[in-house]
Amino acid sequence: MKILETKNLTKHFNGVHAVNNLSVKFESGKITGIIGPNGSGKSTLVNLLSGFISIDEGVVVVSESKSFSKIKPYEISFYGITRTFQNIRLFEQMSVLDNILVVLTERRFLSALFEKHGEYHLKKAEEVLTKVGLWGKRHDLAINLSYGQRKLLEIARAMAMEAEIYLLDEPFAGLFPEMVKIISSVIKELKTKGKTIILIEHNMALIRELSDYVFVMDSGSLLAEGEPNAVLSKREVIEAYLGE
Repeated sequence: MKILETKNLTKHFNGVHAVNNLSVKFESGKITGIIGPNGSGKSTLVNLLSGFISIDEGVVVVSESKSFSKIKPYEISFYGITRTFQNIRLFEQMSVLDNILVVLTERRFLSALFEKHGEYHLKKAEEVLTKVGLWGKRHDLAINLSYGQRKLLEIARAMAMEAEIYLLDEPFAGLFPEMVKIISSVIKELKTKGKTIILIEHNMALIRELSDYVFVMDSGSLLAEGEPNAVLSKREVIEAYLGE
């Protein structure tokens, strides 16, 4: 059953189509990988789905009953969507724990700062931080974490949102193998809970390991789709993505 669909989604910058009339469907409870060469439109697609850039044409349909062509980033949680970023975005002058508590409580930032955190919120924060190995760092400022730890904190914050759809934009980039294993296990656990994951990733081994289905983008359009092994063996994909 599809949980998310784009219909003729289009975005252009200075006349160049970053996403060009894209119509794709994402299955509920599955991990869908999105691959393609740099500049193929992958991150633009995620930005459109999460309201960080405006849609020029087309529509996004969620759970077959809700749709949008205009949306603000703070509104995506009402559609059951959350995301991570290529360039990590944290509340750097807040503690690791407070970065989680903010998203567990009120969605409006200022309200969350002054909301009283109950036992449930603290227990949930402990749960997600323990999963990514950061509970011991809970009182540290986010700005003082290593790059890998900051990535883990962003993943933990997305987990805390209890969304239905997770947009993960290169969550493994720049990580050491041990941290890759942690995030892989988190993604697999989200799937076991019936969550839908849309994963942008350049590491083909991780795409093969994690993805149930793959979309290949090139020049803003859909080049190929299907199961990972079948798609990655196609000549047009090898030529466009691997440069052979």
